[in-house]
Amino acid sequence: MSEELQGQRRSVGRPTEYRTEYIARAKEMCAGGATDMELADEFDVSIQTLYNWRAKYPEFLEAIKTNKPIADERVERSLFERATGYERDSVKIFCDKDGRVTEVPFREYVPPDSTAMIFWLKNRKPKEWRDKAELNLTGDPLSELLKEFKREYDEIPKADAPDANS
Repeated sequence: MSEELQGQRRSVGRPTEYRTEYIARAKEMCAGGATDMELADEFDVSIQTLYNWRAKYPEFLEAIKTNKPIADERVERSLFERATGYERDSVKIFCDKDGRVTEVPFREYVPPDSTAMIFWLKNRKPKEWRDKAELNLTGDPLSELLKEFKREYDEIPKADAPDANS
């Protein structure tokens, strides 16, 4: 194929406007918890163009892949702290009768949250903490009735199947 024809093929369609400076912005945004759609919006491209960039530019893909877990780990730490309780620095603000404001720093204790505990345990120990209850039908009246019905059904004489030669 001639070089001129190859050049014409390259110019077909709207060219993507990928720039290497997008790598740093993608790292920053992904570390902050950005989704692929938010990245596409930031770079003013379609989600498909973003996927194409990820496939075509390994350094762009690497920026996304290595930085998305940073936000995930931050959320995991926060969930763990919420489930187990934690302390944080805080400030109480007082105003006296003359309008003078006083700020008093103190250490605040945030107690564990039962919803966070349940969420954590259901995901970390699903066998022990799932909502689904297992039913054991042994000794259940309906189960016994079904077993009796099956025994009676099995005792009914079965007619011989007609012979194919008859």
